[in-house]
Amino acid sequence: MPEPVTAAPGPAATSPVPHVVVVGAGFAGLAVVKGLAKARVRVTLVDRRVYNTFQPLLYQVATGGLNPGDVTYFLRGLRLKQKNVRVVHEHLVGIDHENRRIRLLNDEWVDYDYLVVANGVTANFFGTPGAKENSFPMYSRSQAMKIRDTLFIRLEKAAASPRTDDGLRVVVVGGGATGVEVAGALAELRTAGLRPAYPEIHGDAFEVKIVQRGNEVLKSFDPRLRTYAADELRRRGVDLHLGAGVAEVLPDAVVLTDGTRIRSDLTVWSAGVHPHEEVDDWGLPRGEGGRVVVGDDLQVEGLPGVFAAGDIAISPAGLPQLAQPAIQSGEQVARNVVALVEGRPTQPLRYFDKGTMAVIGRRAAVAEVVGKIRLTRGVAWLAWLFVHIMGLIGPRNRMTTLAGLVTRYGFPFHRRPIPIVGDVPTVRPPKRTPRSR
Repeated sequence: MPEPVTAAPGPAATSPVPHVVVVGAGFAGLAVVKGLAKARVRVTLVDRRVYNTFQPLLYQVATGGLNPGDVTYFLRGLRLKQKNVRVVHEHLVGIDHENRRIRLLNDEWVDYDYLVVANGVTANFFGTPGAKENSFPMYSRSQAMKIRDTLFIRLEKAAASPRTDDGLRVVVVGGGATGVEVAGALAELRTAGLRPAYPEIHGDAFEVKIVQRGNEVLKSFDPRLRTYAADELRRRGVDLHLGAGVAEVLPDAVVLTDGTRIRSDLTVWSAGVHPHEEVDDWGLPRGEGGRVVVGDDLQVEGLPGVFAAGDIAISPAGLPQLAQPAIQSGEQVARNVVALVEGRPTQPLRYFDKGTMAVIGRRAAVAEVVGKIRLTRGVAWLAWLFVHIMGLIGPRNRMTTLAGLVTRYGFPFHRRPIPIVGDVPTVRPPKRTPRSR
């Protein structure tokens, strides 16, 4: 029995308007879609979720600083300003390169003239025993909410315990920007909000630790910024375990490669990323870290008209897996698609490095901005706040996120226990047994 074949409305084979299929609605995917707003093409955006997630602020959701809706945007809202885009809530399972079509999880086939793969990455556990089962990655909204729920469930259990030293031990694996921001936010939450709210728990029983294989945190930053970040973390009560990796993750502990065993009630994994497993079945050339190999113009090697952008792609320039490279890559893909449609040659990506930044806590951040200008303390924190607020999609998200961050870090709110709590199970009386007549 032949497989069902259902093309998108107005298939490319019969329509004079080229059809561009974009897989993934992250930074790169949305940049491609928006870049094609005025082009004479039809755009189909395929994503497994109905919303876009602003990942740089997920750790704020995980630590009770923001609502999940503050960092997400309804994808179909793109139609309000861009009529040439169709949003499909589905999952890509295969690519037929010869016939230029993709197969979705519901067995629908979608023809394309140009294909853009920008579906991002997921956590890389590096084969560490127990890591996948016993730790919490943070690359989606649901994962961030799961961390938040586990955090507050554990705190309530500790408060109900007769022992004041039975608190919460959090281990953050990875000393990059995400790990530093998670640990800093947890330390802020503990110091500013939870100590007065949980008098049943001794202050020292709420521990936050970072485990980093290297000898420094934020290794991609300038050495002076690394030192500042480490000093600020320690000043806020974050313990740094440097120089040893993770050998095993247990339900209640993390075992390091040097034999050290660290008690852990909640292990957050932020040590690395890797393409999703299904990419193995898409017939795309792979390079370092399993990423898709593309040329200078971001076309996949050996597959004309097929592009890859964002974290899933590895270009000759070797750009880092960050938001700005993803956005600029997506914008260049859109320009190159327009060039091909108009019969012009494609152009290589010319990346403009706007810098990187990481926040540690209230009035404490590090930033390397245009021209390698290095900022710390409150100035870097304000720069971080501006960049992240403006990076959000939609005025509602910007306003609610600004209000949430001001409430968390601003004076005098930062000394009040007002986190956005997780879904702690309700306390219910036992069900009554029906009386027999």
